[in-house]
Amino acid sequence: MDGQEVVYRDLFQEAHNMDNTFTDPAFWHRIHFGFTITYHYLFPQLTMGLAWFMVYWKWRALRTGEEKYNRAARFWAKIFGLNFAVGVVTGIPMEFQFGTNWAAFSRYSGAIIGQTLAMEGMFAFFLESAFIGAFIWGEKRLGPRTHFLTAVCVATGSWLSGFFILVTNAFMQHPVGYALAPNGTLELIDVGAFLLNPWALVQYAHNQCAALVTGSFVISALGAFYSLRRIHPEQASVYLKTGTLVGLVASLLVAFPTGDSQAKMVGAYQPATLASMEGLFHGERLADVTMIGQPNVSQQRLENPIGLPGALSFLAYGTFQSYVRGLDEFPKDDWPDNIELVYYAFHLMITLGTIFILIMVWANWRRWRGRLESSTALLWVLMLAFPFPYIATSLGWMTAEMGRQPWLIHGLFRTNNGYSQVVSSGDTIFTLIGFAGLYFVLGLLFLYLTGREIYKGPDADHGAPSHQEAAI
Repeated sequence: MDGQEVVYRDLFQEAHNMDNTFTDPAFWHRIHFGFTITYHYLFPQLTMGLAWFMVYWKWRALRTGEEKYNRAARFWAKIFGLNFAVGVVTGIPMEFQFGTNWAAFSRYSGAIIGQTLAMEGMFAFFLESAFIGAFIWGEKRLGPRTHFLTAVCVATGSWLSGFFILVTNAFMQHPVGYALAPNGTLELIDVGAFLLNPWALVQYAHNQCAALVTGSFVISALGAFYSLRRIHPEQASVYLKTGTLVGLVASLLVAFPTGDSQAKMVGAYQPATLASMEGLFHGERLADVTMIGQPNVSQQRLENPIGLPGALSFLAYGTFQSYVRGLDEFPKDDWPDNIELVYYAFHLMITLGTIFILIMVWANWRRWRGRLESSTALLWVLMLAFPFPYIATSLGWMTAEMGRQPWLIHGLFRTNNGYSQVVSSGDTIFTLIGFAGLYFVLGLLFLYLTGREIYKGPDADHGAPSHQEAAI
């Protein structure tokens, strides 16, 4: 009976804790912001991933005079424009959430994070939005060279926007360049240190390479689709060759050096997060990188582990003999809120990244042999693989943001102190349901408009036969 009493007591305590979680306003504020930002980032990652492809195709058109590159840039500019528009619509509510859902956080850190959020809006967003219309509709009026310059401005604005947002996030991960004001809030004292935060530079390189992976897989997928349908063969070949080449380079860069550098940053400044990512409950030298295993938080152990001996010590600190601290060396209040979620998100992201490299190695090998467009199995893989970079980037951000918990600003400001006390759980759930419904409709509209452009095809405006006519 004693054993049964212990089990029942543990089950009751677990149910009690779960009930407290669902009635905690902070939980719903986090779900609300997590949902909106995850949905929003589906769109900017593709615009950033597509931007320099359009620049490349316009440059190739100028150098070679071949119209196929202009057609490629012209077609993907439409997809870019749709992504940009939906990204703007889904991004605006997040700005308001800093005041409505996270007012205490905004009061505490607004003097710092407001700097880069304002820079993003005033410089990067206006640069991108001012030239995207000219790029999509102004080709005939502007002429080839000026049109190429508008593509460069669009790409620069897109990537500059990403930089300012990531500098903001990097401050939350690794705060630098600040001081505590007399009123208890943060103030910026070193703009250079803030903008050149080493965490921001590494995170930016890693994030932008991941965006290129997304763009490469989307472009390759459409090229594979057209090849399998035997329509628009010239454009399909351009998409496949360019997409797979950039995809291989970007996939490798995501892993090394950018991913490796990001892991070293986590090891240096967020060791508890690193331990959670690998399910390391007890510190050790020659720490393994876990390939397979299941974290058991209640018993503080990793079950059924299969790992690479010493790899974590080497990757995080540069030598196999380096000591990696375990979670038991940190106060439980400083552990990430959901260790299992951090662990699985990180490992699934790594698995998908490895698969991306293998797919792109296969594709480039076939391209080198001149058989890319005729490899039916590979074309099917490329066509069906395009959602997975979106999943991988979402998992990566989940690892970063859940790993930073329980801090909003690591080491300075806890998440439970940052939400708006006057906004109840009921209000947050109500608006969350509203956003979910609105974003669902918006997503359907986006898919319809994008599908319509794909259905028309890249040759629709140039007198080439449509795919219906080609089929006849």
